[in-house]
Amino acid sequence: MNRSVYIISPSAQSGKLMISLGVMQMLQRTTTKVAYLKPLIESKDLKDNHIDTLLTHFKINMKYEDAYVFTRAELSELENQGKINEVYEQIINRYKDLESRFDFVLVEGSDFNEEGSVFEVDFNASLAQTLAMPVLLVDKDGFDTTSELVNNVVAEVHSFLARDINVIGLFVSRCTKNRVEVQQMIEQKLRNKIVVSVIPYLEELTKPSMQEIAAHLKAHILFGADKLETIAKTSIIGGMQLGNYLARMPEDCVCVIPGDRGDLVVGTMLANMSPHYPNVAGIVLSGGLLPERSIVNLIDGSQKPLPVLAVSTGTFETANKVANIKSRIYPANQYKLKLSLDLFEGAVDTGALNEKINSVKTEGITPRMFQYNMLVTAKKLQRHIVLPESTDDRILTAASYLAKDKIVFLTLLGNVNTVKARVAQLSLYWDDERIRIIDPELSDQYEAYYHTLYELRKSKGLELAAAADLMLDASYFGTMMVYKGEADGMVSGAVNTTAHTIKPALQFVKTRPGFKTVSSIFFMLLHDRVLVYGDCAIVPNPTAAQLAEIAISSADSAKAFGIETPKIAMLSYSSGSSGTGEGVEKVRMATAIVKEKRPDLLVEGPIQYDAAVDPVVGKSKLPDSPVAGQANVLIFPDLNTGNNTYKAVQRETGALAVGPVLQGLNKPINDLSRGATIEDIYNTVVITAIQSANN
Repeated sequence: MNRSVYIISPSAQSGKLMISLGVMQMLQRTTTKVAYLKPLIESKDLKDNHIDTLLTHFKINMKYEDAYVFTRAELSELENQGKINEVYEQIINRYKDLESRFDFVLVEGSDFNEEGSVFEVDFNASLAQTLAMPVLLVDKDGFDTTSELVNNVVAEVHSFLARDINVIGLFVSRCTKNRVEVQQMIEQKLRNKIVVSVIPYLEELTKPSMQEIAAHLKAHILFGADKLETIAKTSIIGGMQLGNYLARMPEDCVCVIPGDRGDLVVGTMLANMSPHYPNVAGIVLSGGLLPERSIVNLIDGSQKPLPVLAVSTGTFETANKVANIKSRIYPANQYKLKLSLDLFEGAVDTGALNEKINSVKTEGITPRMFQYNMLVTAKKLQRHIVLPESTDDRILTAASYLAKDKIVFLTLLGNVNTVKARVAQLSLYWDDERIRIIDPELSDQYEAYYHTLYELRKSKGLELAAAADLMLDASYFGTMMVYKGEADGMVSGAVNTTAHTIKPALQFVKTRPGFKTVSSIFFMLLHDRVLVYGDCAIVPNPTAAQLAEIAISSADSAKAFGIETPKIAMLSYSSGSSGTGEGVEKVRMATAIVKEKRPDLLVEGPIQYDAAVDPVVGKSKLPDSPVAGQANVLIFPDLNTGNNTYKAVQRETGALAVGPVLQGLNKPINDLSRGATIEDIYNTVVITAIQSANN
């Protein structure tokens, strides 16, 4: 069941708070613990009104500080510093914390002070995509005709859908047109794919309460402090003679009166009590003046005095300020809260909306969530990884970052003094508890290690002296640490070749039971999803049996790293039974082997790449396949195809390729590209730590 939803509005003053209130009330009817998160707020100087209102009104058991992550200024500063990934990481951390403590998380996008903040719209959309959340879109009516409103709203929905954002609901708020007609036209254009709700314009919600007027004017409250929730639908300036003034008094108005016009004050009070005159919301006395003492006593002595405010500004200036107040819903105004919730309930099919939210299934995993999950998992495991290539600055820098983040414990192999001198030159963070340095030749384990190697390989003709020489090689020493359980895994290859890294592992770590093939995968982190590519680094031209093993290992690896339902595409230049040839037959045979050995796995093959990942093409070519168009594990028929494809996708799309990750070994030994970046090394160590737990 889906456990979150993201409310986004692409425009200012859209009525988004009313939608958040209505959705929260709907959720609380069926869900015990619902959290509220608004990642971006205006500032910390004043409480964010949306957070304050939701937490207070619904008595949500969470701290105010847990309901937001950044202010707008903090976000801008981090973006200018090129640290936008840090922003996403912290928001994911907060969301995950709430998700662990609550049954459901309602997330609300940021507000706009002005129309058209393209960055904020994109930022909220990107966050929803990163968190893999369904979206409720809030738009408002501000158009002259019904067709203009409908066309603009539908275009807005399509712009979000084009970015692969899962819009499941649309609210058109403040609608001044025929609601039924607007809703029908939108549903027809969107083909009923989302829940559409059209909420009518209610003027009363746009008008300020006397509390808001008092706050905006910074007024002194003289009387009627218990009636400040009263809504002032309009205003009037008192400047005429009493008779003319009373004749022009509108319903539910706030009266701005010079403080020395006691006659108008008394007349307003009496008019409010009379059935022959409209109700009055309150009085604002301007000019820093107060009526005579006798009139003040008269007001004070009445049973239910109107709210009376006093300000120092002039009458005209005060009236202008009142007219320019942008009203809002806030915790203390129970009348407006009830009005908003009643309006939502009357306009929204909450049953259909609730069912739509609960029915969302997110099988994929987004790139940032994938990276977040890896870090959280590795941090919990606290594994010990050995890095043989301590002469490389990239290795030292990645080790420093890993130690600082407290992800793993590390052993570097090399000369202690040389390593520490280089660390000092690079000014790297260092933690002797997290990182130790071992010189293989001086290690007290050296002799035991080469004797073990001799015993393991003597049947293959290895001499004791040769074993002693081999154990001076950092790759052999590091691999032996893993074999003996003194390290959980090894990462190498920044300096050494793939063959140099893997050879010791093949000699004595060996393959897992039931497997004969060591292969590799890359986790391809595209903008909206994570795919697994195998094999792109190890086996040049696999047989059908090897290809089947690669597929099974890749599916198991995918599952171990958060892809809950691996869907395997056995790639070829032909889909289904349409083609023939040696290459196609090999893939067809490999697919059959996978189905026989692992009937629990979803696999399709042979299948072309476009049919594997594009739902439209997949449905066209293989309409009955549970994999076509939805594949997340893609198995290439040979190394030539796989290696070129992953590099092409990486370069042309900007995808991050994490790997190669070796699979099939009893214990995790991973190979780096010699062009590996510090980030590549960091990620590979994290992956190795997680693999050690799965093994």
